[in-house]
Amino acid sequence: MDGTFDDEAEPAVTIGEYLEEVEERELEADLVLGGDDGKECTYNKGYMKRQAIFSCLTCTPDGNAGVCTACSLSCHDGHQIVELWTKRNFRCDCGNSKFGEFYCKIFPNKDVENVENSYNHNFKGSYCSCGRPYPDLDAEEQVEMIQCCLCEDWFHEEHLGLESSAEIPKDDEGEPTYEEFICKACSHVCFFLKLYPEKIWAAGKQPDATVQISKDKGVLEDMPSTCGSEKPTCNTSCSSPKVDDAQATVDSKSISDGKSLSQGENCNGSMASNQCTKSIDLHVNCLLGVNIITVNPVLPGKPMFLSKNWRDALCKCNNCLEFYKQKQIAFLLDKEDSIAEYEQMAKQKREEKLQQQEGAELSFFNKLGHVEKVEILKGIEEMKDGLRAFLESADSSKPITAADVHQFFDDIKNKRRRVQ
Repeated sequence: MDGTFDDEAEPAVTIGEYLEEVEERELEADLVLGGDDGKECTYNKGYMKRQAIFSCLTCTPDGNAGVCTACSLSCHDGHQIVELWTKRNFRCDCGNSKFGEFYCKIFPNKDVENVENSYNHNFKGSYCSCGRPYPDLDAEEQVEMIQCCLCEDWFHEEHLGLESSAEIPKDDEGEPTYEEFICKACSHVCFFLKLYPEKIWAAGKQPDATVQISKDKGVLEDMPSTCGSEKPTCNTSCSSPKVDDAQATVDSKSISDGKSLSQGENCNGSMASNQCTKSIDLHVNCLLGVNIITVNPVLPGKPMFLSKNWRDALCKCNNCLEFYKQKQIAFLLDKEDSIAEYEQMAKQKREEKLQQQEGAELSFFNKLGHVEKVEILKGIEEMKDGLRAFLESADSSKPITAADVHQFFDDIKNKRRRVQ
């Protein structure tokens, strides 16, 4: 046989493998869409914490608008659509003033503009600091990108600002060991994370230095760490992180509540410093021991790779809460904001949907009479036997065509007619 045909033939797959692939694709779609069935515009739900968003470059070539799943399917079918995965605190723009004379087919009565929406270059189909599209038709190989959990932009690994991609926490099989990532630019806003225990960093990874407070400059600087690699935690009585008096002092104006706690006094912290070699005179009711609102960090930006549940470790004292608000990162304290939680809710919705479908099918079957039930079960068995015979008789050296499939179902129908 001519070897050319064998090279061009598609690889054979079993029915089981095909069904597993279909199931994986359906699950992947549900995870991206958050379980949204795409039947209703999400506009009435307001600025949703997180939802799948699409940009229509046909209607808004400037990339200054986004639409929900339902509108992307019903209102923009056949248009040039950019899939943005998910965006936080976003409300569907479809049919508002940004779309000119175009009106939403599902819910046309929208405000002129959603003033709380934010847009980045992703809405124009550009990603990463290199501004390339995805998929990149000019690239020899499509490289997966990772998303910053703050700005929500996507980045190629080689454009993260690292000396080597080996700095990205991965296991022996090359799978990421981090749950969330903060890009180089956003790391300036999250300088305070360097003050937390190493457990928030993926796979034990942490920045090269520990942030301290400078007495002379009154700013945060990188200083060599003198703490042990393991730092015990406490939930009741503990001392605040310690900083050497000779290297750092904290002015009383920097104290979160204007009062100091004596060593051993109760705090809301989860950090202890009995393995540190540094000391501090002032203690505050804060995990970090400083008022991060008053400091001016001078830090080189470097990406951050964070472990699972790292957000749970964030301090929630009044000053830290005010800082999050000022920097517009209060969403970090919202459990439903993370992608992991979003996907978990999507899986739950999927399970509920499948159970409802199974329940509806079972209810329908139970309402049938005995004869109808027997006919259905008999039809299923005939289908299985026919499919098995069809596959066994098929020439393994040739691909199964659409005509073969149509012929199979025609044979099933003819067989049923002869039996009747």
